[in-house]
Amino acid sequence: MTTNTPALAIDETIALDINASQQRVRLCAARTGLPPLLIVQHGPGVPMLHEVAKFQRRLHLERDYLVAYWEQRGCGNAPAEEARRVSLAQQVEDLRAVLRWLADRTQQRVLVFGISLGATISLLAAAREGTRVKAVVANSPDLQTRAAYAAVDAFLREHVRRSGSRRLLRTLTKLGAPPYLDTRAFQRRAVLLTDFGSIERGRTFNALLRETLVAMVRTYGVLGTLKTLRNMNIVQRMMLGDVATLDLLTQPPPLAVPVHFVFGEQDALTAAFTVSTLPGAIGPPGTTAVRVPAAGHMVHFDRPDIVRSITEMA
Repeated sequence: MTTNTPALAIDETIALDINASQQRVRLCAARTGLPPLLIVQHGPGVPMLHEVAKFQRRLHLERDYLVAYWEQRGCGNAPAEEARRVSLAQQVEDLRAVLRWLADRTQQRVLVFGISLGATISLLAAAREGTRVKAVVANSPDLQTRAAYAAVDAFLREHVRRSGSRRLLRTLTKLGAPPYLDTRAFQRRAVLLTDFGSIERGRTFNALLRETLVAMVRTYGVLGTLKTLRNMNIVQRMMLGDVATLDLLTQPPPLAVPVHFVFGEQDALTAAFTVSTLPGAIGPPGTTAVRVPAAGHMVHFDRPDIVRSITEMA
């Protein structure tokens, strides 16, 4: 698979006034006239624009789509007050506004490509903007937090036991039992999950952290990166309570557009969800669900070939 960034006929970053918040969207395409695809980043608080190059190297979506990379409210080097105005409900409303803008600009229905919590808000927004949405590709969505937390807790305890490491046992003890309602616990859990291969297969937390910081400095500058990291902490504090109560299986959004669920087999965060039952639980006829081998939570980066093929059929 080639890792070259594709040549682009369209590459522009647009500032939008979204619900009294200035947010940015970077539009990229290999040629004019392509159908729109909106990427909704994982979170909470994780920015988007620094990962554009990684998406382009791995997925090459610009060959077939006008790809819109949306920097959500309070993310990146936005003012701190923007980050303090983030909630799950606000993210859904912001996404609805971006969908309306992109559909109006292109005069086409939008394919929504959501990741983790971004996939969750994609489902909630698509349920209310069905006339503007073609389909949702939901990569590793958060669906039922209580079940996911229990699965992660069991996963971490088993892997720490197998490791026999006293250091990891101390880290797990500090983490404590779910729910994870403060940023320190949330971040400790992320370190463990990453090092046990559940986020990006074969990548350690330190390796991903280095990659992320380099990309952030290239995109936002040094001062902008410090603001970005500050905003990530703020948004997490604002949203972890919302995330803890998520339960789309008990109260599924009334979707009228197909959903294509994609999970990684090594993803502890989605291990509680059975792909055979999801199409009947969330989404109308035409909804699909697959669990992809040799992939973790970032299934779109671990197996871009499979995720891209699903996107092409959506």
